[in-house]
Order: sequence, then structure tokens, then C-alpha cells
Amino acid sequence: MGKFKLDEIDHQILDMLIENTRIPFTDIAKKLVISAGTVHVRVKKMEDAGIIQGSSLTLDYKKLGYSFIAYVGIYLNNTSQTKFVLERIYSIPYVTVAHITTGKFNIFCKLRAKNTTHAKEIIFMIDDIEGVYRTETMISLEESINDKNRLMHTIFNDL
Repeated sequence: MGKFKLDEIDHQILDMLIENTRIPFTDIAKKLVISAGTVHVRVKKMEDAGIIQGSSLTLDYKKLGYSFIAYVGIYLNNTSQTKFVLERIYSIPYVTVAHITTGKFNIFCKLRAKNTTHAKEIIFMIDDIEGVYRTETMISLEESINDKNRLMHTIFNDL
């Protein structure tokens, strides 16, 4: 499929869905003064084009007792061990994001923990994976920016 062209209505629909993935199509339709069927058809086209992939739920991890965030840079003994190490990292549910990277680290992860003691246990789990040479950890003091809308609007303006 060629490049999918988004118009202003599509942008507005995406804007509302990013803000609240559970917003009913009827509410979107009312705000945009179009039919709910039109919203449905446009969303379906964006899904078929791969622009919309599923939906997500935002949790308040603090209320769930997991407010501690750390980033762990992982050095490997050998880059050929990357896939093996990532498979082992995947089995640690507290690691929520992992990237294969260039530069200083081979793999860079984000983890969520209950507190520093729990984070230490998670980091030790990572350290114990065969092929991990060493790790370097950075503690997040505060998540200052987490805004998908700004990027989306920049992308829209570039189109």
C-alpha cells in the first residue's frame, strides 16, 4: 500500500483517540460535526494502513505501588549474545522497555519497581544473565515529559 494521506479530520480523530483511546466514536462525531459512521470508516482505514495499531491503557503506577523508575544500560560480553540476552530480559516482567542501541550500551532498558530494594533485585536479575558483562543504572527522579500529542502534531505539520 502506498503512503496513506491524512486530512484534517483524520488528524482531529487521532488527536482525540490519543487523548482518550476509549472515547466513543459518537462523541468524536459530535465534536467534529460528522457522522459516527464516518468516524468508524476513517478509523478502519487508518487501522488497515497500519497507522493505528491497537490501543493502549495508561496506568497510574504510583497508585499500584510501582513508582520507582530506573534505566539500565547493559554491556554484553559479545554482541552475538544480544538475542539470547533480550529473551532472558523479556522474562523479567519489571523491565517494561528494552532497546538494542549503538554507542555506550548494547541494550538499554527501562524498569519499574516498588522501591530501591526491589530495583536492586531486578538489576541483579539482569546482571545474572549469561552474556551480560556489566550494567550501569540511572534512577529517574521524575518523569517530566510524556506527551505523545506534541510529536503527533509535528508529524501532521510535516505531512
